[in-house]
Amino acid sequence: WLLHMRKDKEYEGMISRMAACTISMLDEWKRQLAIEAKNKSLTIEMCEEFRELTSAIIAHTFFGTSFAHGKEAFNAQTKLQHLIAASSFDVFIPGIQYIPTRKNLEIWKLDRKITKSLQCIIESRLNSQSDSSFYGDDLLDIMMDTKNDGPNKLNMNEIMEECKTFFFAGHEATSHLLVWTVFLLSLHKDWQEKLRQEVMQICGMEIPDPDMLSKLKMVNMVLLEALRLYCPVIELVRMASKDMKLGDLMIPRGTGLVIPITMIHRSKEYWGEDSNDFNPMRFINGASKAAKHPNALLPFSMGPRNCIGQNFSMMQAKTVIALILQRFSWSLSPDYQHAPDKNLTLQPQHGLPIIVKPLQL
Repeated sequence: WLLHMRKDKEYEGMISRMAACTISMLDEWKRQLAIEAKNKSLTIEMCEEFRELTSAIIAHTFFGTSFAHGKEAFNAQTKLQHLIAASSFDVFIPGIQYIPTRKNLEIWKLDRKITKSLQCIIESRLNSQSDSSFYGDDLLDIMMDTKNDGPNKLNMNEIMEECKTFFFAGHEATSHLLVWTVFLLSLHKDWQEKLRQEVMQICGMEIPDPDMLSKLKMVNMVLLEALRLYCPVIELVRMASKDMKLGDLMIPRGTGLVIPITMIHRSKEYWGEDSNDFNPMRFINGASKAAKHPNALLPFSMGPRNCIGQNFSMMQAKTVIALILQRFSWSLSPDYQHAPDKNLTLQPQHGLPIIVKPLQL
């Protein structure tokens, strides 16, 4: 964990890659507008757009020049995650996970593919002779550059698990954070304009740097409110590592606990009578003072076991939203059907069609 905290500042150097991927997506929107809509407006399915975008961002920032091989591993992980999520609804029969059913065979095949792909990339880096110029170029290099970390040095399996965790945080969860943020800003045009004014005042038409992103207070407030109302991870599962007392309850060691994030985030006890309303101003003094309890906001968990991809995910979301606000306005398509659905993460069951209009022709 100390290693992650020390490396966090180095992740800020990845903003330019996040921006490059985002601008590529926005240029494609402009191209489609010029050809199909004569520069007026265009309806875009945002779930698919952001899924592709965050996949490209995590592949480029994590693997740099090896992004094509990294994307192959991550695509396999996405399939694996959805297979495992689907199996969670099955009736569990002890030992069935070891039987070569069709689903298990597919799970084992995908797991081997992920492991083999990541091992090849990591071993190639480890065998590189140009250590002095090699490390620090992308997130994988930063993670592997632990030669001075002593007992904190990561081994091969730990590096592979970190790759998988960052992919989930930087791709799946961030993708749907962007989806719900765009959805909320399409309903609340006044906040969309407030954020645009803040971005133009601080960034102009420049690509945001870490200093600029830290000054986007209202953008951060809206992202926190989106995480509160439509948190991609709707519950956390933990197991008690020892006997402990939780309030008035005695929790025996080995007990499984479910933390219902959605219920906590919309609780009137903690958030007041407007707990179901979109109100980013509640975060004007920070997340810890937004509710009646300092830990009532749990999008990335809390404490020493909170998500290691939290800062990376928030930097990515701020960068993408800022770049879109610089170039486009948007509104909700009349074809949208509101049906939030849990499929690994909380996402619109029928997609998110958004009407975008260019601000500068």
